[in-house]
Amino acid sequence: MTRRPRRNHSPVFKAKVALEAIKGEEPLIVIAERFDVHPNQITKWKRQLLEGAAAVFGESEQGKEDGPSVAELHAKIGELTMENDFLSGALGRISGRSAKR
Repeated sequence: MTRRPRRNHSPVFKAKVALEAIKGEEPLIVIAERFDVHPNQITKWKRQLLEGAAAVFGESEQGKEDGPSVAELHAKIGELTMENDFLSGALGRISGRSAKR
């Protein structure tokens, strides 16, 4: 039995198949045969479409605010700069050939 090569479906194709499954006009098996995709894959795409539908209407902007703020990042940059300055000064005071490369 030969295996068929792995296929990469486009996002447009995935959305089309998932919308067909959401409509519910045909059983999942019929949709799977028509698009030549496994029914489990269609179920996964359908779930992803339903979970990501809120992002279409702007909910994704709230997710961007969860990251660190600009002020926090500037504070971290300052902290790391001070550490680098301190360590480079300490490295200069150490005697020995290997320290001054």
